[in-house]
Amino acid sequence: MLARSQVDESAETVRLIALRGGIGTVPGVRLAGVHAGIKKRKRDLALIAFERPQVCAFSVTTNEIKAAPLLVSGEHLRENGGAMQALVCNSGCANACTGERGERDARATARQAGALLGIDARAVVVASTGVIGVPLPMDRVSKGLERAVTELEYGGKAAYDAAEAIMTTDRVPKLAAHAFYEGARRYVVGGIAKGSGMIAPDMATMLAFIATDVPMQQAALQAALAHCVDESFNMISVDGDMSTNDAVYAFAPPGEGAAPESFATALQQVCLDLALAMVGDGEGATKTLTVHVTGARDRAQARAVARAVINSNLVKTALYGEDPNWGRIVAAAGAAHASLDPAAWSLYLNGKAWVGAGAIEVLSEAEAHTELEQSGVRVQLDLGCGPADATGWGCDLSRDYVRINASYRT
Repeated sequence: MLARSQVDESAETVRLIALRGGIGTVPGVRLAGVHAGIKKRKRDLALIAFERPQVCAFSVTTNEIKAAPLLVSGEHLRENGGAMQALVCNSGCANACTGERGERDARATARQAGALLGIDARAVVVASTGVIGVPLPMDRVSKGLERAVTELEYGGKAAYDAAEAIMTTDRVPKLAAHAFYEGARRYVVGGIAKGSGMIAPDMATMLAFIATDVPMQQAALQAALAHCVDESFNMISVDGDMSTNDAVYAFAPPGEGAAPESFATALQQVCLDLALAMVGDGEGATKTLTVHVTGARDRAQARAVARAVINSNLVKTALYGEDPNWGRIVAAAGAAHASLDPAAWSLYLNGKAWVGAGAIEVLSEAEAHTELEQSGVRVQLDLGCGPADATGWGCDLSRDYVRINASYRT
């Protein structure tokens, strides 16, 4: 699911080539997605293996309760961060709030993957997603890993299978990839992700695995990933909830110095493509919402307001009902405590003036309702107090969201 380019002005000087196949388009990456039996029928275990050791950058949930695979992967990255070579991810069980057993199971998964691939267990990243508080069925994980190793393949089909295997309530797999040229050399950045519920700014219930063939130092990859995550995954919201397992891992061949600027542009676009795919696949979602905050004093103010609006359940339900209740948007903005000027703001809907400064309605209720009937709704909130801006993305909150989450475990 590829979104149109929404990166900043640097994209104008870097020609990105959208590719099909996600992380499977990156040279030197093999993947598999198999049914291990953690879930009744669907694929539930993904394996990503690299031909050579990679540097790895990461961003994980800010939730104070972190799942066992995050803790174990953190240890591996601290001990072996410059030589990571594989990633194992299961769905159907989060392996969170499982105590010492959960950590033992995560380490056992890494050990088995390492043994099967002939690499150090500390070179393996582990990830899980699914129900919290349930131990991993290690007999099934073990058999699934054995099968996954035999089915490792290059290419888009293998990436699609892996993307399917990490899904929970997702309706569709999420893949994105872009190529670019640096001189005469062609490089690729590609990724897969999952996420459709428990999604809020600051890393939500989402996983994203990204790779590139651009050589660089780990510090350079970490800096680039941190910036891109902040402008993509940290600016989306489905329901305002945050999980225990959220993580983004990015891999690159080791190299000297920083990556080229074109890499940062491609990485940002891949992250944004995956983030927008999550919003579009939000649990029960029927519409997407883009909130562009302009006229802010600084970027921090703009981001705070955008995040408050996309995270508001009242805004989300009004969007679902196509209710032109602009007061909910303004109230959410004010609740961000970002020092707004109550007399300076103005509001636009799908590019049309909606409410002018001084809370003067420009669009009639009927006209606004017609605009809200679109599947993709764009709101611009001009704060009228400066040059800065920021964008956030969200979706509506429907009756189906309640149905899905009322029976998620049972």
